[in-house]
Amino acid sequence: MKKWMKVTIWIVSFFVVVVFGYAIYLYQSVKSTADQIYEPRNPVKPVSVTDSRGGLQVDINNKEPFNALILGVDERPNDRGRSDTMIVLSVNPGKKQVLMFNIPRDTRTDIVGHNTVDKINHAYAFGGVDMSVNTVEQFLGVPIHYYMKVDMEGFSKIIDLVGGVDVNNPFAFDYEGQRYDQGNIHLDGVAALGFSRMRYDDPKGDLGRNDRQREVLKQMLKNTMQFSSVLHIQNMLEELGTHVRTDVTFDEMKELLLEYRNDLENVDTVEIKGKGEKINGIYYYIVDQQERDRIHGIIEEHLEK
Repeated sequence: MKKWMKVTIWIVSFFVVVVFGYAIYLYQSVKSTADQIYEPRNPVKPVSVTDSRGGLQVDINNKEPFNALILGVDERPNDRGRSDTMIVLSVNPGKKQVLMFNIPRDTRTDIVGHNTVDKINHAYAFGGVDMSVNTVEQFLGVPIHYYMKVDMEGFSKIIDLVGGVDVNNPFAFDYEGQRYDQGNIHLDGVAALGFSRMRYDDPKGDLGRNDRQREVLKQMLKNTMQFSSVLHIQNMLEELGTHVRTDVTFDEMKELLLEYRNDLENVDTVEIKGKGEKINGIYYYIVDQQERDRIHGIIEEHLEK
């Protein structure tokens, strides 16, 4: 065999070993992060919730539709904090659609497991993820198959890692020293966090803030699906391990990323309608049963195959 051919074979073999070895390393890194952020919840299901597919389990391998609850929490030392943001994603790969909507944080409802009627975001302060999920399930009358909890510091850092987000701001405003011009603007993590939090200068109040939160989340999900840089993936894994917790297993994550990502072309939104009311001096967002039934029907229809 000629010398140049031997050298070529050696170089090719070397790079194959390096690439294969690095692929194994990256796979193990992803698995390690998935194990780190995995926090299953107690399998407690309110008897009022029914699932037409026969329970809380969904078969990701067969691309079954599912509901997920995203909790954005402000955690403090020695304090669990409250869920500042509650967003429900109803995912139907068969229809290539995602339904996304906020549950206004001041919504007055029964807190499952606490025997009180309070603001829905207090469920997290009273009983963490389990109480939040159970309360949302009862409020909507549909099962929540998965949850993801993100602390707000991590939210900002993850947005930076995906290159920021491009949003359309309906009106100009200032918030915490940051100027947000009207129209199409690009936001880094810190700016996106402020954009998602402001509500007192919004004519729609908390509902306007919910609109902006959904816009940021839609763009963040879109950018995340376009990840290709290995360095970005490694940095993302570090932030996820620190700031995110979920009951999605590693195997389910693989299926969601590999099989679902191309099936989620359309993101629709809906707004939960209600009215503000003070009860005993405390402001609540009141959602009547008719409106809850309407949202329940929209979710059920969306999940139909």
